[in-house]
Amino acid sequence: MEPQGDARRKLKQRLNRIAGQVAGIQRMVDEDRYCVDILTQIAAVRSALDSVGVELLTEHVSSCVIGHGTESEHECAKPMTQEQLVEEVKTVLGRFLK
Repeated sequence: MEPQGDARRKLKQRLNRIAGQVAGIQRMVDEDRYCVDILTQIAAVRSALDSVGVELLTEHVSSCVIGHGTESEHECAKPMTQEQLVEEVKTVLGRFLK
C-alpha cells in the first residue's frame, strides 16, 4: 500500500485535473462549441470522477471496514458493529451507483 501522503497527493492531482476538465467544459459552452464535443467531455469527467470514487471506496473498505478495530481506520471513523459497517457500505454504494 502507498504511504498516506503519496496517495493523498495523487488524489489531489487527479481532482485538480478533473476541475480543469470542468473548467474546459464551461469554456466550451461559453464558446458555443458543438454539443457532441461538450457531451464527450462531460462523459470523460464522469468517468474520471467514477475512477476517483472507486479508489476512495476501495481504500475505505480496505482500511475502515476490513481494518476496523485494528487502528488502521480513518481517525474520523465511528466505532461500529459489523452489521453497521455493512449497512454503511451498502448506503455509500447506493449513493455512488446512482
